[in-house]
Amino acid sequence: MSNTADPLLTSYNLGRLKLPNRVIMAPMTRSRAGEGNVPTELNAKYYKQRASAGLIISEGTQISEQGVGYPWTPGIHTDEQIKGWKKVTNAVHEADGRIFAQIWHVGRISHPYFHDGDLPVAPSAIKPEGQTFTPEGMKDFVEPRALETDEIQGVITDYARAAENAIEAGFDGVEIHGANGYLIDQFVQDSTNKRNDQYGGTVENRARFALEVTKAVADAIGSERVGIRLSPSGEFNDMYDSNPKHTFTYLINQLNKFDLAYLHLVEPLTDVSDKENYLGEVTSFFRNIYEGTLITCGGYTKESGNEAIGENNADLVAYAQLFLANPDLPERFAAGAPLNEPNPDTFYGGDEKGYTDYSFMDENTKKNVA
Repeated sequence: MSNTADPLLTSYNLGRLKLPNRVIMAPMTRSRAGEGNVPTELNAKYYKQRASAGLIISEGTQISEQGVGYPWTPGIHTDEQIKGWKKVTNAVHEADGRIFAQIWHVGRISHPYFHDGDLPVAPSAIKPEGQTFTPEGMKDFVEPRALETDEIQGVITDYARAAENAIEAGFDGVEIHGANGYLIDQFVQDSTNKRNDQYGGTVENRARFALEVTKAVADAIGSERVGIRLSPSGEFNDMYDSNPKHTFTYLINQLNKFDLAYLHLVEPLTDVSDKENYLGEVTSFFRNIYEGTLITCGGYTKESGNEAIGENNADLVAYAQLFLANPDLPERFAAGAPLNEPNPDTFYGGDEKGYTDYSFMDENTKKNVA
């Protein structure tokens, strides 16, 4: 499946992994884990179908009970969850695929429903606007409880343990979820971090939690097995920073010290042109700052993905909805074949409908577009 006209379809060395192409499956919450937030055979089938990706990044996977914020999302902190994930990684590897686990703590983007009535935790007791989805329907967000300083090391340890569990479960590495308004992002951005200890105030202090998590995870499993995802101009989950260009320039400069597998950047999902010090294009800006492998994500097509790599703005391009609906996305790109349309009604929860029943290219299609 090599096509030198398409940079997306060229190989890439990611640490010890040789990726056959640069088409990455982005992490996508699908809310289809089994009882106890344990991955199932259905999840294994879903990921195996998409094993032709250069790299699969799993859906967000909770590092602890405290990290849960959505129904039916998998964890990686119990023995049963590790066993469930082994089914997934075995299936992907049998199909010659590669897969990282995205490790996740949602912080304030949760509800007491998920915590036996206890409040979600966050850097500061600041309630997000909006509602969250629970098995009992939509519920207003609540004001979270600010983590005590002496609790923070325990959360960092949870990240490191989750990474070790991921390797035990057969993953090739982990991606630390530092994007989209979840716990790490809440520490980094100044609208959600009003702390007056060593984890708040200056940009150096606000970045400390992210960097300590990264160090702990890298120390636990090796930096070459660790990526991190950030959204430097993201507003999702009621996020805002007074100067994200400055904040994330500092953080990403510090990440250069770790020799990670990659940095994964999410392009803004909203128009930020009217916001001072927000970046309309984050990947091309931080390309000049980050010294390692860069993954970009955010509404890419085959053409714009090829352009991002061809112009050296990124090394790898992650696709979400296109991969959700097209299990053989790299092959379709190679063949110039038409793409299945994703069905938003089946994105979250349910069974195989809209999950494992999207069609592959048939032989006639391959011949017609060859």
